Amino acid sequence: MRGDNEQQAAMYSYISPEQRVPADHPLRPLRQMTDEIFTRLSPRFSQLYSRTGRPSIAPERLLRALLLQVLYSVRSERMLMEQLEYNLLFRWFVGLNMDDVVWDATTFSKNRDRLLRGEIAEEFFAAVLELARTKELLSDEHFTVDGTMVEGWASLKSFQPKEQSGRGSDDKPDDPGNPTVNFHGQKRSNETHQSTTDSDLRLFKKTKGSEAKLAYQGHVLMENRNGLVVNAQLTRASGTAERETALALLGQPGKRVTLAADKAYDTQGFVSDLRQRRVTPHVAQNQRRRGGSAIDQRTTRHPGYKISQRKRKRVEEIFGWLKTVGLLRKTRHRGLELVDWIFKFATAAYNLVRIRNLSAVT
Repeated sequence: MRGDNEQQAAMYSYISPEQRVPADHPLRPLRQMTDEIFTRLSPRFSQLYSRTGRPSIAPERLLRALLLQVLYSVRSERMLMEQLEYNLLFRWFVGLNMDDVVWDATTFSKNRDRLLRGEIAEEFFAAVLELARTKELLSDEHFTVDGTMVEGWASLKSFQPKEQSGRGSDDKPDDPGNPTVNFHGQKRSNETHQSTTDSDLRLFKKTKGSEAKLAYQGHVLMENRNGLVVNAQLTRASGTAERETALALLGQPGKRVTLAADKAYDTQGFVSDLRQRRVTPHVAQNQRRRGGSAIDQRTTRHPGYKISQRKRKRVEEIFGWLKTVGLLRKTRHRGLELVDWIFKFATAAYNLVRIRNLSAVT
């Protein structure tokens, strides 16, 4: 018998979003972990808000929505609000009922900026790390460090001489929205030029022969047992930023540890700094470096060196996830402070997914 195709809106629904989400849905363990984390952070949230005035977006709901934006590669806050309007799965995860009004995208962004000023991304990252520590998923002896280029939200046409930055030109452009610019014959560098769109960006290329882009550099410190990020930071791009930030991320270990890295870290200064901190440098040897590699047989003769060289390549999985799923191949925000907030929050999201997967295996 043919079914009826007529559609009539129902006046009532007796099925809640909780019932509609399958019991084995992959978001369920993430929701459980975030609820536990937000319970710990609740006193910190209370310090950011006044006890009087109009209620704002609950920080727990806001952070859950930002997590969905990272996990489902939603390109903008406006598209995220659109999804929350009709996506029952998103409503359930954030904590919205069927009849709750979805926030305006501008209001959502302004409330996110309040969390930015409160350094909540760092505290959320630390809480996720503490959760992994309670589950005994972290190594405290063997680490890997690496950096990656994060392309900025600015055009090369915005990279103009500093003395002309912010000043109007007497010549009217042929197209105000996308003017024709001829760079041929001009010498441009970070010392003489800067972006008028985002002054924190630097002209940078990761490898020889590649195209130079306006970019930041993202850095992560990974523990080698399960590939979890134990520290992360985004900086202005430079040729020495990777090695300088690696020391900052590592800090001063309380005991002897190993640190793996690729050939870009094979310099006499960096290796010497590690040894002064009682850190064994498991850095890949760069035999083409002038003067030879700073890593000798004192390090390479041990079996642990080969293990570190094999384990360190897992850091590329982190960067791959951040750039494809987390949409950090090209940032959607401007300013070092905000992009660093987004970068650290995205690495915390990666850790949550990794903890869920590891917990399912065990």
